[in-house]
Amino acid sequence: MTVTWEEEGWERLSPGVGRCRLPGWDCTVGLVVGADGALLVDAGASLAQGARLRAAAERLAGRRVTHLALTHAHFDHVFGAAVFAGAESFGAAGLDAVLAGGREELCADAVRWGLDAGAAREAADVLVVPRRPVTGTCALDLGGGRRAVLVNAGPGHTAHDLAVLVPGEPPVVFCGDLVEESGEPQAGPDAVPAGWPAALDRLLALGGEDARYVPGHGAVVDAAFVRAQRARLAARFGVS
Repeated sequence: MTVTWEEEGWERLSPGVGRCRLPGWDCTVGLVVGADGALLVDAGASLAQGARLRAAAERLAGRRVTHLALTHAHFDHVFGAAVFAGAESFGAAGLDAVLAGGREELCADAVRWGLDAGAAREAADVLVVPRRPVTGTCALDLGGGRRAVLVNAGPGHTAHDLAVLVPGEPPVVFCGDLVEESGEPQAGPDAVPAGWPAALDRLLALGGEDARYVPGHGAVVDAAFVRAQRARLAARFGVS
């Protein structure tokens, strides 16, 4: 039986493209559906959340998730990734090393932010490391004219930030936490403040004036919002 994005609690952004805002940390997950494949952007904050995402994505796509893009190495975006076994996984070049060597730190960070300790341990123990590093851009053909372009857009929020452009009318750009709408962008110890404004310049060049920009947390925004956030970040960090 065919289900709609709305019935699954997802927001439809353009034909075959949508996103949902997850409970807990208001993290956004994106889905891009083609005739031959389906791309999930980020995987949720736990294995249980990842399993719910997989079930919803498969109902919406009518097929399994074939590709997984992880925007950066924070637990609320990656801890559900192990659920998507068999999907071709992507991350910005260097993300694989961060995840492989940072399981304990991610687990502790998740617990500090309120994830159940058992759930955090379980996810950290089976944490998936992306097998396809993206150094520049990587175009995916999902079939039926549906394309997605994975872009190494950072550094900024972290040293290894990935964005996803879905060409169309309108274009959709999944920004990860390079853009946040529900609060000021979070700059932890792994942020690269000097590079963040330039990363937002890359996003704007990627999507253009008419794109819908999907932040890692919060409501979908436009190019004017991204430019304003870029100006605030440049002022905050004292960079141009």
